[in-house]
Amino acid sequence: MEFFIIQWSHVLFPLLLGIMLWDGVWKVIAMWHAARRNELGWFVCLAVFNTIGVLPIVYLLRCRRKRESRSRN
Repeated sequence: MEFFIIQWSHVLFPLLLGIMLWDGVWKVIAMWHAARRNELGWFVCLAVFNTIGVLPIVYLLRCRRKRESRSRN
């Protein structure tokens, strides 16, 4: 059993580190945009929930669509 855990630790550690970096980068970008747009609700949600980058990407796509629709008018 110990050999199995040691064997998988060489795979899981880099994978978890990559997921943490992925989530951290997207979270920081989305939180920066939320702070600049003065959207406190989104800022708090982005800070509290860990969604492996899904919530920050959704927020950034939502902001981009709003910005594009305003620039077309």
